[in-house]
Amino acid sequence: MIIHSKLPHTETSIFAVMSALAKRYNAINLSQGFPDFAVSKELIDLVHHYMLKGYNQYAPMPGVPELLEAISAKVQKLYKTKLDPDTNITITAGATQALFTAITAFVQTGDEVIVFEPAYDSYVPAIKLNGGHPKYVSLSAPDFHIDWQKVKDLITSKTKMIIINTPNNPGGFVFSKTDMIQLAEITNQTNIVVLSDEVYEHIIFDGLQHQSALKFDELFQRTIAVYSFGKTFHATGWKTGFVTGPADLMSEFRKVHQFNVFSVNTPIQYALADYLENPENYLNLPEFYQTKRDYFVTNLKGSRFKVLPAHGTYFQLLDYSDISNMPEIEFASWLTKEKGVAAIPVSAFYHDKKNQYLLRFAFPKENETLLKATEILRKI
Repeated sequence: MIIHSKLPHTETSIFAVMSALAKRYNAINLSQGFPDFAVSKELIDLVHHYMLKGYNQYAPMPGVPELLEAISAKVQKLYKTKLDPDTNITITAGATQALFTAITAFVQTGDEVIVFEPAYDSYVPAIKLNGGHPKYVSLSAPDFHIDWQKVKDLITSKTKMIIINTPNNPGGFVFSKTDMIQLAEITNQTNIVVLSDEVYEHIIFDGLQHQSALKFDELFQRTIAVYSFGKTFHATGWKTGFVTGPADLMSEFRKVHQFNVFSVNTPIQYALADYLENPENYLNLPEFYQTKRDYFVTNLKGSRFKVLPAHGTYFQLLDYSDISNMPEIEFASWLTKEKGVAAIPVSAFYHDKKNQYLLRFAFPKENETLLKATEILRKI
């Protein structure tokens, strides 16, 4: 067979590559972003309860009403935005599916999509699969400041979408209120859809507030915002998330959603609806993860790695330029094979593999795991 690949230059995800390498060399895996501690017993018991109760068949395509209503109440509480459970929210099979569905729903052949780098690695392949053309805004360490005039200069009559990610994976930076206002002004009176990846909305530190697109009325009217229960409740393997948006955009989103997923795990949806009734189940996350971040950073003192600011997500960037001049992918491989700690090269999040001597370490781990890793890193 002659196969004409739709993604001829796309390789296996760096997450899969580094996790496989970590397993092969029995390294501490701080590369892929998943917790190594238990999911809440209460939440697991709720899932089990609904399984035993018989809630095991297809859920409604947009999601079970109880969960849609719980999300609406949560958004009202956090962002003072009123969402109609029937027309403004859809439950998804995780955030990656949500992102792919949103891009597929709106991006057509020849459309341009503005992407901020470093960027989560699913954005660009989805754009290309739908015939779109990514236009890159390259941000640099240590603060990844956005020059909004450069963004404005990239906009043309072909610009269909702008993708933002705050808090940002892998950079750990967060958009400010000023950033969101600038984005709203730039897109005002255009047909540009904003795709706002907010999966780490509750993992934000140092007294900062998450500036959700839902807080800004002009942005909300043109935004599909993406969220993840897996990230929030330490259950990444459940692949359950949701999107919000105005009714006209949500209608288009659901046209695609119904044909690539249709519906999402039923007992988990009912369990999440109950679990959301207690806001402490997500409001305590900033303190919980900031403690993890600080433990990781404190135990790195005395090492030759330089710590970059990390105001959100559960990732910490480290600069190794005082240790080696190897390119990031080579240093990450060496660190895994020779020292037994796996991380992600930040260059993997840039289309041109921009090398800044940075690695991304995931810290949603038990303290014992973090201590073992930092003991190794301090000796390098």
